[in-house]
Amino acid sequence: MWRSASVLGMPATQGAGGSLKKGFGKRTLCSLLVALSITALVVASYVLSGGTSELFQALSSPLSLTYNQSSTERPKNNVQSAQPCSVNVTFITPRLDASITKGREIRLAGRKIPDVAELEQYEPHLFSVIPQEFLGLSRSPCWYQRYDGNYSTDPYGKNGYSLYAKRLHTIFEEMRQGFQERLQLVDGHYYRLRCLPLFYIIGHPKCGTTDLYDRLRLHPNVQFSVIKEPHWWTRKRFGIVRLKEPFHKPFPLEDYLDLFDWAAQKIQDDHSEDPGGDAGRRDPILIGEASASTMWDNSAWSYFYDNVTNTEPPVLIQDFIHAFQPRAKFLVMLRDPVERLYSDYLYFAIANKSAEDFNDKVNESLQMFDSCLQGSSLRACAYNTTFSNILPVRLHVGLYAVYLWDWLSVFNLDQFLILRLEDHAANTTQSMRLVYQFLGLGPLNNEQEASISQKQASNSRRPEDCSLGPMLPITRQLLMDYYRPYNQKLAQLLSNNAFLWER
Repeated sequence: MWRSASVLGMPATQGAGGSLKKGFGKRTLCSLLVALSITALVVASYVLSGGTSELFQALSSPLSLTYNQSSTERPKNNVQSAQPCSVNVTFITPRLDASITKGREIRLAGRKIPDVAELEQYEPHLFSVIPQEFLGLSRSPCWYQRYDGNYSTDPYGKNGYSLYAKRLHTIFEEMRQGFQERLQLVDGHYYRLRCLPLFYIIGHPKCGTTDLYDRLRLHPNVQFSVIKEPHWWTRKRFGIVRLKEPFHKPFPLEDYLDLFDWAAQKIQDDHSEDPGGDAGRRDPILIGEASASTMWDNSAWSYFYDNVTNTEPPVLIQDFIHAFQPRAKFLVMLRDPVERLYSDYLYFAIANKSAEDFNDKVNESLQMFDSCLQGSSLRACAYNTTFSNILPVRLHVGLYAVYLWDWLSVFNLDQFLILRLEDHAANTTQSMRLVYQFLGLGPLNNEQEASISQKQASNSRRPEDCSLGPMLPITRQLLMDYYRPYNQKLAQLLSNNAFLWER
């Protein structure tokens, strides 16, 4: 048996289970009206400037959020057509004002950082479960949580993730084996080991995060959540299961913690196998998760963190993570935002994809985003839930500097390793060595390193999408001009001109 929990000096939390209790009260309705008002102004401006009817088709289906999702949350009916993609040769591109894409100065404004008391008002259950101090037995943040079930209780029977991901049933069944034997008895109560990730792969979608995840999880000292992208911080804790669907019952924190029980069991087993070892030894296993929405997606704020006097989120995801894990580490994979947007379009668009259709949607999105900026702040437009959901393409996801700036308001830059997909693809071995060094992982032998570096690239473009060819030169130039000032700001933040993506 593992050493007694009391001997280890565990900071146990009572953490009685509970779900996020949120309602759509008057304040929330007011907040929604504010967001809708902004969107209405954007739409009006866009229509007056010559917008096409596709906008009204999007607005007629308020829960059709197909574009605003990650690779793990594509809608069930998102099946590629077996017919060849039709090329629209009669499309009409709205005329763009040159000021939309050229000569714009990007100003990143500060924001009010909420204190712990404010955060606790928004999410009291998180603060009742996650302790302020963690055990010293592991580099990953772990603690004991009181287990109120009995020996016949299924610890994963009500987990929300298992209801929507059947592949988890087998994994949860394996984790049930020996679950009771691992419980620690202290003062007549049972406790289970709980863990959070030490590091997060937080973005960006269509930037190589899946490939980074697939290689990193091959390291013997790395354990990820049992699914790649839990999307808990950004979506599941609010009841967003699939972005195309209405809200479901929120996933409580305990459902998220269950995803790291496999890693927690390994940590516990490693210590139980060496009961006479060094009491101060820290387990080398590092726990991670890889939700590519974490860096940029605060889309639920206007529904739950209502603020009728502001059009910007009063709290962001990183505020909560920082409250519990001020020393967390973050891996970010970025790519040329122009190429990212085209890859995103090819991956998520359902049918009738073509370079011409992409050009049309880019022009519409550029006009709509510019209309938003005429009356709102950059942060308000980037985080405007209603507005971002009607953009024909996810233009806002490529505003890397905006999101990084907000993360740097609570974390230090040295807690981030920011890679470029272009460099990762050109020299995978060197890229992974940087990751190992950043995470403090021990060196691998030649055979281990070769097996990781020589692995085939993950989640590359599908053959049917490759056949569509590159984007039109005019589209590329529009996007290069549009993203240039954002890339310049990013390069300044990172003191690295490689993030200019200049050709």
